[in-house]
Amino acid sequence: MKARAFNYVRASTVVEALKAFEEAGDDASYIAGGQSLVPALALRLQAPQLLIDIAHIPTLRGVDLQGDWLRIGALTRHHEVLTDPLIRRHAPLYSEAAPHVAHPAIRNKGTLGGSISHADPASEFPAMTLALGAELEIASRGGVRRVPADDFFLDLFQTAIEPGELLVAIHVPVVRPGHRWAFHELARRRGDFALVGCGVLAEFVDDVVKQVRIAFFSVGSTPLRARQVEEALIGKKLDQAVIAAAQAVVGDDLDPPEDEHTPPAMKRHLARVLLGRLLGEIARQGA
Repeated sequence: MKARAFNYVRASTVVEALKAFEEAGDDASYIAGGQSLVPALALRLQAPQLLIDIAHIPTLRGVDLQGDWLRIGALTRHHEVLTDPLIRRHAPLYSEAAPHVAHPAIRNKGTLGGSISHADPASEFPAMTLALGAELEIASRGGVRRVPADDFFLDLFQTAIEPGELLVAIHVPVVRPGHRWAFHELARRRGDFALVGCGVLAEFVDDVVKQVRIAFFSVGSTPLRARQVEEALIGKKLDQAVIAAAQAVVGDDLDPPEDEHTPPAMKRHLARVLLGRLLGEIARQGA
């Protein structure tokens, strides 16, 4: 199968891209890296009349430290997420996840904003956006708004981005002294979609968990916060008993779909194992 015929516009500014979408009567799609959109076009899962190329808009690029926030342009490539020193220092869960994202050819073209906007529940970057407590900067013809990650992922491949709107940047609160983090995923082969994956960002005071954000992927229709686990950890020291108690409740936070190859019970088991490894790693960081 081949993509349906479409028109093409190369935008040079965000305003130009938004205007082109509006003039197309909403029968348009933005394209940057195209690592998800192009296969969807080929299968006619999407068939817009107009493709709006945003890959050459300079204001969508760049990584800047702005006070207590790190602003990451939506066009930041996956390989840049892996190598950029500001991201590694201030938003480390992105850097930890990046080597697990597909393969080098895809990482050289795919964009962070594209991955987050696509919102594949099996993808690493949407879940790490949730774990980091990021805010998403979204532009429309009416102006710009910022949406917390907790309110951004609505359902399977559905986000708070309205038709015609464009994700322009990701704002991440910078990690501080006292923060610890860990990421890991379980996959059949490196580069495959994970069976289960998770990122943890925790803040400690005197070795006690003050705040924690735990985000899983591949266990529901969206990336998921493990809120019951978080509640079980706050105010506690990470010893074996506390970790075991957290593992005991993690299955209640997840909503894995029916899958004949990896049934929900197996997903929950893998999540418990993975959570134990991550919390153990975070506990050792304070030793």
